[in-house]
Amino acid sequence: MPITVKDELPAIAKLRQENVFVMPKSRAKTQEIRPMRLAILNLMPNKVETEVQFIRLLANSPLQVNVELLRLDTHRSSSNSEQHLDTFYRYFSEVKDNNYDALLITGAPLAHLEYDDVAYWDELKVILDWAEQHVTSTLFSCWAAHAGLFHHHNLKRELKENKLCGVFTHKCYFEHGALTRGFDDTFVVPHSRYGHIDIEKINACDDLVVLAGSEQVGAYLIKNKSGSQVYITGHPEYDADTLKGEYQRDLEKGPDAPLPENYFPDNNPDNEPSKTWQSHAFLLFSNWLNYYVYQTTPYDINLVSQAVRTNNYAE
Repeated sequence: MPITVKDELPAIAKLRQENVFVMPKSRAKTQEIRPMRLAILNLMPNKVETEVQFIRLLANSPLQVNVELLRLDTHRSSSNSEQHLDTFYRYFSEVKDNNYDALLITGAPLAHLEYDDVAYWDELKVILDWAEQHVTSTLFSCWAAHAGLFHHHNLKRELKENKLCGVFTHKCYFEHGALTRGFDDTFVVPHSRYGHIDIEKINACDDLVVLAGSEQVGAYLIKNKSGSQVYITGHPEYDADTLKGEYQRDLEKGPDAPLPENYFPDNNPDNEPSKTWQSHAFLLFSNWLNYYVYQTTPYDINLVSQAVRTNNYAE
């Protein structure tokens, strides 16, 4: 899939080494097609690593997607170069009058904060409301998934005493769901979180459908009935060594850091982990872009705010 980004974005070099097709904007301008317009609101401190992970997944589709990276007006990242942000990111205030076919909101390392204590919570609420009028479908990842479920559906997460961390087996709850089309009967996904919302509470919400999960992780893949909101509580975008890096950082805080489950071979952190969830991740993002973005969004992007979402699959 030809993902188009600014020609100089550092993530391009990394992805090209993996033989991922990333099209520079200079080439995209010569193609007379209507590309999808997608924004990524990147809330993670490790901006470049997160860019690589999500753009890799967005690139596995025959659609052309123009990606814009967004930053918050009210928050400054202390762990990223301002030059990188100034070069490749746009403030939300610069794009708030635009329409997008899709929006992806990443997770954030805010596990133990109440939402009202998050420094940029007020601005994020504005963006979530804005997306309902300016975006055909929004995908929420991990912390953002719980934040979105709270804001849109008043479902408040609880914090587990022990971190849910590792690679876990999931199953689909609907045989012919559009988002889960082509999934195996069981599939694995990494998780790394304290937050949890009981699946019974989600099922009690008339506008939400739990598409996949497990007894151990609870609800993993959730959407509203129209598909304008998709929630992922895990991390299908993770690299093979991402959980390893998190585990090593946790060890620096204390020797009792939990070992990620089902991750290191023989549960030995000296052994290199393998990436066993990539095919699921590619398929999930391809399904989202196809069924809830491309098949739903109006050809005239200026009509997004006027479009009536009738893409209600029986899931």
